[in-house]
Amino acid sequence: MTLSFKPSLSNLLYHLQLLVVIVSFFNPVYGHAMDLPPPTPYLRSQEFTISGYVTENGSAELLLGVSVYVQELKLGTVSNDYGFYSLTLPAGRHTLIISYIGYKTQKLMVELSGDISQDIVLEPTTEQLDEVTVTSGSRQQESKITQMSTMKMDPEIVENVPALLGEKDVLKTLQLLPGISGGTEGSAGFFVRGGTPDQNLIILDDAVVYNSNHLFGFFSVFNGDAIKSVEAFKGGFPARFGGRLSSVIKIDMKDGNKEKITGKANIGLISSSFILEGPINQGKTSFVLSGRRTYADILAQPFLPDDVNAGYFFADLNVKVHHIFNDKNRLYWSTYYGQDKFYSNEEFSDGDTFDAKVGWGNITSTLRWNHKFNNKFFANSSLIFSNYNFRVSLDDRFDDDISIFKSSSGINDYSVKTDFNYYPNPNHSIRFGLLGTLHNFNPQRLLIEDPFIDNQDTTQELNSFEGAAYIEDDWRVTEKFRVSAGFRLSYFKQNRTTYLNPEPRLGLSWNVHPDLAIKASYANMNQYVHLLSSSGIGLPTDLWVSATDNVKPQRANQFAFGIAKDFTDNQYSLSLEGYYKTMDDIIEYREGASFLVFDDLESAKEVAWEDNITAGRGWSYGAELLLRKKQGPFTGWLGYTLSWSQRQFDELNLGKRFNARYDRRHDISLVGIYKPSKKVTLSANWVYSSGINFTLPTVSRLPTQTNLPINDFFNDFLFDFNTDFSNQRNNFRGEATHRFDLGVQFHKQKKWGQRTWGISIYNAYARRNPFFYFTESNNIDLDNDESPDINRQELNRVAFLVFVPSINYTFKFN
Repeated sequence: MTLSFKPSLSNLLYHLQLLVVIVSFFNPVYGHAMDLPPPTPYLRSQEFTISGYVTENGSAELLLGVSVYVQELKLGTVSNDYGFYSLTLPAGRHTLIISYIGYKTQKLMVELSGDISQDIVLEPTTEQLDEVTVTSGSRQQESKITQMSTMKMDPEIVENVPALLGEKDVLKTLQLLPGISGGTEGSAGFFVRGGTPDQNLIILDDAVVYNSNHLFGFFSVFNGDAIKSVEAFKGGFPARFGGRLSSVIKIDMKDGNKEKITGKANIGLISSSFILEGPINQGKTSFVLSGRRTYADILAQPFLPDDVNAGYFFADLNVKVHHIFNDKNRLYWSTYYGQDKFYSNEEFSDGDTFDAKVGWGNITSTLRWNHKFNNKFFANSSLIFSNYNFRVSLDDRFDDDISIFKSSSGINDYSVKTDFNYYPNPNHSIRFGLLGTLHNFNPQRLLIEDPFIDNQDTTQELNSFEGAAYIEDDWRVTEKFRVSAGFRLSYFKQNRTTYLNPEPRLGLSWNVHPDLAIKASYANMNQYVHLLSSSGIGLPTDLWVSATDNVKPQRANQFAFGIAKDFTDNQYSLSLEGYYKTMDDIIEYREGASFLVFDDLESAKEVAWEDNITAGRGWSYGAELLLRKKQGPFTGWLGYTLSWSQRQFDELNLGKRFNARYDRRHDISLVGIYKPSKKVTLSANWVYSSGINFTLPTVSRLPTQTNLPINDFFNDFLFDFNTDFSNQRNNFRGEATHRFDLGVQFHKQKKWGQRTWGISIYNAYARRNPFFYFTESNNIDLDNDESPDINRQELNRVAFLVFVPSINYTFKFN
């Protein structure tokens, strides 16, 4: 392939204008030059710009990712994260084709004899998409997107797929995509391309969410009713994202209906939720208010003993306000509050009491200001707060003795961020910006009051600063060849230690055919905050910590190569990708170390997290296949992942490589959604995953001639102990898991709105998938002399989520 570049006056002036933009941003002396100089009369007589916002009819909700396309010129753009689009075209008459999944395609005739501002309003459609006429090439095709290893998830898909206990969960839906695997059975935790949970950057309206799980990982913290868009990046990360090694999950909340009050309420088996949105000042100011709470604690109370008061619940709340000052200035304020609480209060007959409390949660708040400098230049500035806290409290009162143990850990982030979008012409879409974050870590706050040991009241605290500057350009070099080039410079300072790391990013896309593209990408990432997790088979205790003088930042390099193919007027798409990723300075607990030592409070107060960890390397590689049907009454996808993930630590496993815990060889997901009419939605999915790895102690070989009894836990014995295990890390791979989920929704339009009954079955054919394993000692008498001859270690599996039906009722008014 030969590429030719022809110098011209217009190209020279474009690059001079770009230089002015960059210099004016990074150099405060020229800060007043933020408005671009007008194009020269020569350029103005040749090209003009049409720009504006894309909104939804009936709500004025801003729509992001909408395709604005001129078919005869084969030029187009998409609206940005705030619904703004800008397209520079030759003078004359043009037909714009505006399209977005779930909305009627529009054609707009424009006569360009100067720059114009044109807002676009799209009409939602409830028609069968097969009956909608779509002009070829009008929708954004997979083969036309430079970025690879990314997926945009329509919130309607989250609403339609079968869900555990009727809880529509965006993170569990993402687990159905190749390259994104779940943790234990039923968990909302996820692992991307061999990474760990802390290597996933989860963003809610620009704010980092440090813990994304409710109910010990069964549900995510995101209320699906309040979500406007979901975008997942697994590799080839744009330069605007950083601070994590494995993935970016970008979630945006709804802005609120500016025309009328609307709402929705959902009642499920264990929780209920609601959303209310509408105008404060019609057409100018809107609000969104949504909340959710589980009532598992209330339902369980009648089944508890009279002397025990125990329970668990989670609750979360989303609030957002959006105000339009004028065509150039808009303001957003959004906040999230979510908490999980477990409590147990037990009173004994002699008056002694024991109280236990465990709690964790997130708080985020974001204030954003949009400003449009001109029809090609758009900016967003944000003030961001993010908090995560984990707390444990034990209070034991025995006779006149009182023992109190309280421990907590957490992190507070205070961030300032500015992002710019510049659209010089249809061949370039440029972003650049700055980010600064002050991290306040509390690895451990410990309070011990006990009559038998020395009292303790200590606090560990770390403060650090993380900053970054970036620039990226999605460049249409020729009609067939696109380049997404980016550069990020990250900075981190903690105490006397400073890290400054360049992070180059590159994506390439070559259309060998109008609907077939070959793609490649490279990304370098650095991560300065870490999550310490127990590697045992029970529930982990998580601890967020900072890079320090002794703990280096994690680093990763990821290469990817693949193809993207569109079929039959974009109804089907196929992508196939291979990737290879290396990770350095990843951290792990040393053998036998942990964060909390409940059975030895005297030693617990001496725990220092830096002394408990070791650093090593990681490798992951594999291939991913995704076949999607995106239009029509039947939609869905088939995903398959083949992957390997390995680790190596000098101080673990005798320095030898070992498989990571969530190294899974095969992952398969088959998802189907069928809407035969407006009244019924049918859905199903089938998933298969290879087993995860566990570390088991050495097991002695038992006499093969002896018929020993079987320990049948939950009627399921699953391990042949006539096998020797070497005492190595992750030396046992658990059983493969698979399940079939079914769902059906019945919709009925009422005068006041729409009601929906939803019925779903999780694990419909009752597969006994392992939730966790445990070992126990069993003394065995071989010769019936009432004296144990063998102390047998037996492995048992707990299967928890076996055939789980649910029903929920949804009421929506508008």
